[in-house]
Amino acid sequence: MRKALLTILFVLIFDQIFKIWIKTTMALGDEIPVLGDWFLLHFTENKGMAFGLELSGKWGKLILSLFRIVAIGIIGWYLVKIIHRKEKTGLIISISLILAGAIGNMIDSAFYGLIFSESYHQAATVFPEGGGYATFLHGKVVDMLYFPLFRGTYPEWLPFLGGESFSFFRPVFNIADSAITIGVFVLLVFQKRFFPQKTEEEQASAFNGSE
Repeated sequence: MRKALLTILFVLIFDQIFKIWIKTTMALGDEIPVLGDWFLLHFTENKGMAFGLELSGKWGKLILSLFRIVAIGIIGWYLVKIIHRKEKTGLIISISLILAGAIGNMIDSAFYGLIFSESYHQAATVFPEGGGYATFLHGKVVDMLYFPLFRGTYPEWLPFLGGESFSFFRPVFNIADSAITIGVFVLLVFQKRFFPQKTEEEQASAFNGSE
């Protein structure tokens, strides 16, 4: 339990401190080079899912926020279950990372609209007069990590995209997104270790024991 709580708290504190700093010191679209041109802090906001994906409209945003709440509840229930079963530490940490990332982005969606002013052409203020920029559950998720590792132009012969510029990696994301991605990646890589298949004898024993 301690490792799970420490993992969740670490991600949430780091994620929220970073987001609040970005929100209160940068305007939308501002950039700060970190490592040359291939790692930038680029302030943007999205209304929806990880890496800038979103559902359009107020109803889409509300549905997504409610889905997040349900997902957080399910993931939290599963985490408690595997802790009580004393599952492998790697599995517990992976699920903790996913839960922390989901909570981190949910905090933005639920409360940032109430707390902050808009960030157009200026840094946001905290608890502005007249209220924040959105209602409960309609806030925007703050993103800032941008890795345009290389830029180029699609060849002219390529249908639809010929001659257009591109950059890799284009999505802008945050620490909460990173925690979710790392957690899922570890689950995929070590799934056989985390979820070993039972032998036929073990399956038969479990079946007979349930009768």
